[in-house]
Amino acid sequence: MELSRASSKQPEVNIGMVGHVDHGKTTLTQALSGTWTDTHSEERKRGISIKLGYADTAFYKTKDGDHYSEGKHPEGEDGEGELLRVASFVDAPGHETLMAVMISGASIMDGALLLVAATEKCPQPQTREHLAALEIAGIENIVVVQNKIDIVSKDRAIESFNEIKDFVRGTIADGAPIVPVSAHHDVNLDVLIETIEETIPTPDRSEDEGGLMYVARSFDVNRPGSRPSGLRGGVIGGSIVEGSFSVGDSILIAPGRRIQDGNKTRWDPLKTTIEGIKGGGAGLETAFAGGLCGISTPLDPIATKADELSGQVMAREGELPPIWDELKLDLQLLEKMVSSSEDDDGGIRPLQPNEMLMVNSATATSVGTVSSIKGKNATLSLRLPICAKEGSRITLSRRIGSRWRLIGHGSIAG
Repeated sequence: MELSRASSKQPEVNIGMVGHVDHGKTTLTQALSGTWTDTHSEERKRGISIKLGYADTAFYKTKDGDHYSEGKHPEGEDGEGELLRVASFVDAPGHETLMAVMISGASIMDGALLLVAATEKCPQPQTREHLAALEIAGIENIVVVQNKIDIVSKDRAIESFNEIKDFVRGTIADGAPIVPVSAHHDVNLDVLIETIEETIPTPDRSEDEGGLMYVARSFDVNRPGSRPSGLRGGVIGGSIVEGSFSVGDSILIAPGRRIQDGNKTRWDPLKTTIEGIKGGGAGLETAFAGGLCGISTPLDPIATKADELSGQVMAREGELPPIWDELKLDLQLLEKMVSSSEDDDGGIRPLQPNEMLMVNSATATSVGTVSSIKGKNATLSLRLPICAKEGSRITLSRRIGSRWRLIGHGSIAG
């Protein structure tokens, strides 16, 4: 029998956790999945998310219609429920200096939970900027989560709720459900899960013979001191956005590695094979588009350690998108700068010749220099190449002071 998505246990939808720093994104991810996604040593030391975090969980419904996540049946371990679907969470950092990481995460989200802490006035700076990034990425399926209701008064909770409604009015989240919760105490999570199921559907993805995966993380999974005979190859993680991949497939990862040939530099895609696939905590023979998965390979782990391959694209030979070191873009700039308050918003000046911009394409981040401008068309020379299909959406940010600020987006014209 041919394997289909329905018979696999892999996650089928990617749900983003976005919002201002310290509004409870990682805590809510843990409450829903049981996984604390801040695993990097620097994240633990500083108490904030720095890299994209990932966690999978399954959503269930009891015979009485109550919704819950894996391991949290209202009647305990012996309770029975109907499996609704398996979902992946993408926990995006909320600090202002990490917007490039958040934008990379947005590229693989099918929907998002926008967290707003009731303890602070809404909107906070990255509440505004993350919502703008969702709008640029075209993510329309949004649930607003009013978190930390357990540590504010009833009057403040109502005031915060009204602040949120005023903030989202006229945005892509206008009309989105607002669910009050306490992630720390698991309060109202059943209502949140039900709302997620109603608001963020599983996309209708192609299951054709092709395959395309955005690489978001890469790892060396070997412990220090491992014997050479026991070393394992490099692992890449991300989201399959088209088609499927199976164990044994021969794959290319692009742009690949930098090759210096005299005064010239070229990029050669890495060629390898899939030795194993893991998704939803289980080993898979075939992984389909949707959710997050890990791919084990025989690559030298030096090539994959510390997210060395983050931002690259995986495909089979003959199916790899073009590699661009120069982009011709159809531009659409925002009308005004996204800032911490409406009074502080400024107009966005046109692009300038030789200006440097941060360029995000799917999970890839590069810096581009504007080499020509003509109306709503611009050409950018990239410092690091990107692998993307013609027509793909590109996010643009401009350096203002000490940080990069979103100014608009474009599509690759060729």
